[in-house]
Amino acid sequence: MSGEIIGTYATAIFLLIGAGFVAVGVIGLLKFNDPMTRLHAPTKVGTVGIGALLVASIIHSYTLGDSSYHELLILAFLFVTAPISANFIAKVNIHLGTCETPPQPDRDDTWATLETPDEEIAKS
Repeated sequence: MSGEIIGTYATAIFLLIGAGFVAVGVIGLLKFNDPMTRLHAPTKVGTVGIGALLVASIIHSYTLGDSSYHELLILAFLFVTAPISANFIAKVNIHLGTCETPPQPDRDDTWATLETPDEEIAKS
């Protein structure tokens, strides 16, 4: 087998893996009930699916003899920003009260997510 045929098969395999993960992420996004459980589908499964699709694109580029670094930059950006955006979405859901409030920490009075200034407590 030549390198081009192996590259084509590897591209097809990564495309199928990526499409499968993205499909599972979409189904999870549609099936889960509350926003916090819905958050796991696109951030966890979707990231792996998009990563597999980008790896397929990298393999295809190198199979054709081109060098492509754009996909590596997209992968790096995706894996850095997905956890940060998931954290922000979770914090918004906690503050809006659309999910169950997490328990208070044991010995930490300065937990920033649910802390309110004393002036606001006195007003209410």
